[in-house]
Amino acid sequence: MSRVPSLSRDDAASIDQQPLWNRLEAERKVPTANIFRALANAPVLLDAFLSYANAMRDSSLLSPKLRELAILSVGHATGSEYEIAHHQSHGRKAGLTVEQLAAVADDESTGLFNDAERAVMALARESTTKVHVSEAIWAAAAEHLDDQQMVELTLTIAWYNSGVRIMGLLHIDLEDTYRK
Repeated sequence: MSRVPSLSRDDAASIDQQPLWNRLEAERKVPTANIFRALANAPVLLDAFLSYANAMRDSSLLSPKLRELAILSVGHATGSEYEIAHHQSHGRKAGLTVEQLAAVADDESTGLFNDAERAVMALARESTTKVHVSEAIWAAAAEHLDDQQMVELTLTIAWYNSGVRIMGLLHIDLEDTYRK
């Protein structure tokens, strides 16, 4: 159970918060995900959170497939049921197969992934579990991505690491619609 109330549009403290709910409902799935309902307790920061997340998703040169592999690798490395469940569908939309989605949790040497994909997953895992990434792991990813994409990958990995920690700290429950 969440440590803070899961708010809805009806709970918005003032008419000034209605535009945030309009934005949230226009940009994200309805019904509103539990993480956003919890973050609505801090509306100004939720608004900034949405802007940052949208920029990563919509303005990045990093391919959606590599982005989702990085996010799912963070989710698996941290054991975040919420992150994994929410990004399985994003991964499918980005072109990942059901077999690949299942294999993200396993060793990156599986034949289901190309060199760039394995390098991105390794970078995400090592950054998540060790914080400091070895030169070899960095170089393997940088072989396939330019400097802008490497920065975008770095920001994505760090952003989703913060997300799983937010979910953990606030005890964000996975929505029933995502449970298998």
